Amino acid sequence: MRAIWKGAVSFGLVSIAVKLYSATEEKDIRFHQVHRTDGGRIRYKRTCQIDGEEVTYDDIAKGYDVGGGEMVILTDEDFADLPLSTSRAIDVLEFVPADQVDPIMYAKTYYLEPEGQAGKPYVLLREALGDADRVAIVKVALRQREQLATLRVRDDVLVMNTMLWPDEIRQPDFGFLDEDITVRPQEVAMAASLIDSMAGDFDPEAYTDNYRAALQEVIDAKVEGREVVQPEEEEEAPAAAVDLMAALKASVERAKAARGEGGATPISAAKSAQKKAAPAKKAAPAKKAAEPATKTTAAKKTTAAKKDAEPAKKTTAAKKTTAAKKTTRKSA
Repeated sequence: MRAIWKGAVSFGLVSIAVKLYSATEEKDIRFHQVHRTDGGRIRYKRTCQIDGEEVTYDDIAKGYDVGGGEMVILTDEDFADLPLSTSRAIDVLEFVPADQVDPIMYAKTYYLEPEGQAGKPYVLLREALGDADRVAIVKVALRQREQLATLRVRDDVLVMNTMLWPDEIRQPDFGFLDEDITVRPQEVAMAASLIDSMAGDFDPEAYTDNYRAALQEVIDAKVEGREVVQPEEEEEAPAAAVDLMAALKASVERAKAARGEGGATPISAAKSAQKKAAPAKKAAPAKKAAEPATKTTAAKKTTAAKKDAEPAKKTTAAKKTTAAKKTTRKSA
């Protein structure tokens, strides 16, 4: 990384020499405007609207439109006379609880690195901020503009977040804020259940810029001369929920299905287990009842077979005895 600013953090009589680095970078894929037929770059000339002549950078000044076609031109000397704080100082104004700073005020993030022999006071401020669980409110001059900022600790490094001024935050002016809109307690409870079913710990690495990845795939395919395969379209979300409760219930079930058993709440898991167990309990007596019936049927069949067999045996034996008697008489 390349330092974009050098100065000192000043709080009380302590001064810490630091270097400032941009902590973030945009990963957007950037394009040039080109001529469609031959790919030539499109260039823009700086021309004067009045005389039509091209103007060099040295002849360009800053102008403020006061309306009515009038323009106030400001020079470098005008900016030099402004009451700008020391250009190389980060002045600590106070230390406040971090949760009192609304995230909507944050603009850009910078890393601070100690310079030269400033390591010890740097670590001292870092440890003190961490123990106090507060952030420092500071003023700093960056790019010829005074800015409000905070100092906090992240991964053992002091981080400065520049902030918007209070009058730069727009106030919402929406009609529905004046309407008397109420929701039923059941709907609030169901919404809370949906939040619980989708609750988790934030892991920024779990999220990716799918659009940028798809666009890069298109560019790579163009370079390699490959055919671009369109990804499958995702399921479209409903445009509007006609039945809010039904939509909430469906959302809860979808969230549970997406997260698996781990995503189910204790109450819903217990109810689900009861529903699954209920048919099994009813089926158990049926099996027991079926077993005696099977035995009884088999016993009846065996008994009937024995009864049928016994007369047959008796009849056969009687026939043999009669035949023997007749033979004996004839022999006599």
